Amino acid sequence: MKKVYRILFFLHVFVGIGAMAGGLAAMTNPESPLGASVEALKNSPFSNFFIPGIILFVVIGLGNVMSAFLFRFKLRFQGYISSVFSWALVIWIIVQCIMLNAVVFLHVLFFAIGFIQAILSMIILFQQHLFPTNLVRSFYKKITEKM
Repeated sequence: MKKVYRILFFLHVFVGIGAMAGGLAAMTNPESPLGASVEALKNSPFSNFFIPGIILFVVIGLGNVMSAFLFRFKLRFQGYISSVFSWALVIWIIVQCIMLNAVVFLHVLFFAIGFIQAILSMIILFQQHLFPTNLVRSFYKKITEKM
């Protein structure tokens, strides 16, 4: 179980720092962050990268860094906290691909990382017998008893 916590910690740190850097770049230079053109936003409700930069910095960046930091305290609900920010990353990537009308390698990479984070978070929830995994365990137990 230590390995799951350690991997999740490093993934959250990696995603969080990267998202904070990208979000900061988008907030400080909303017209062309890291060389991206605002023309890429033509299918989105945004005219520049400022608002997406704030969301990226706060939700994905600070959220993942906070989740990694909270691993130090071995909280009972760490699986939930980690899961929330893992699914936030997955949703962020899907929405970004739709709005940009493109899929590039980084989208695939961070989608996979977010999905791995979500799976590892579910492993923690199963190990701690927390909702919804307690329902899955109960259902499985009832099915196996009837056989």
